[in-house]
Amino acid sequence: MSIDYPAIKTTRERIRAERLRGHRPPSSARGLHHFALISSDMEKTIAFYEDLLEFPLTEIVENHDHEGSNHFFFDVGNGNLLAFFDFPGLDLGPYREILGGLHHVAVSVDPSTWERLRGKLEAAGVPHRIESGASIHFRDPDGARLELLADPLGEMYGLRVL
Repeated sequence: MSIDYPAIKTTRERIRAERLRGHRPPSSARGLHHFALISSDMEKTIAFYEDLLEFPLTEIVENHDHEGSNHFFFDVGNGNLLAFFDFPGLDLGPYREILGGLHHVAVSVDPSTWERLRGKLEAAGVPHRIESGASIHFRDPDGARLELLADPLGEMYGLRVL
């Protein structure tokens, strides 16, 4: 399949011209309450996110949509939560990127925390890729893509995105 890169660029520039305004109206949202992923093993997920990444576990409740399933939450700062469901007995397949699915979750951390967590990932043998000295990409135990970004909230690689 051939990709028409000039057409993609033209579409991006047209949408930017039509949709990005000098004055942006306020959002109807207050923020992300939680973002939910799927875990194959609750204890392994808790060890990775709480012990390695230092996101405190805040609660574990029964998933009301599936008997025997847990819904558990981690504090990722600024009043935001990262949540997981486990689905015992459902025999879910491995992580896959699909249309409408997850590409990655990016979490903002300050630069000194970024350095500390990078060291912890390296010590734990977690494969990772560093981008522009402020971003580290890696996968959780189930293969979900994660990014730790040392840029301030609302910025990415020196570009203001909010």
